[in-house]
Amino acid sequence: MPQIKSAKKRLKQSIQAEKRNSAYKSRMRSSRRSFNEAIESGDLEKVKEAYATYCSALDKAVKNNIIKRNTSTRSKRRGAEKVRALETAN
Repeated sequence: MPQIKSAKKRLKQSIQAEKRNSAYKSRMRSSRRSFNEAIESGDLEKVKEAYATYCSALDKAVKNNIIKRNTSTRSKRRGAEKVRALETAN
């Protein structure tokens, strides 16, 4: 345990940030899971709705410095490819 006052404060801040960050990461992963489940079902309307939710979760994570911008862009691009593939299949 820290002995110095500033170290105690830093520990407290880091614990709070960890909780906040884990909430964003959880939201991001949950939306990705529901998007992939929608892809499996093949319902185009449900897929587009899940994709929008997934993109929103990624954007919020980027805004709060949870993930990097390029990681978000790459994930959204891969999701868009899956949506396009499903559209052409139907």
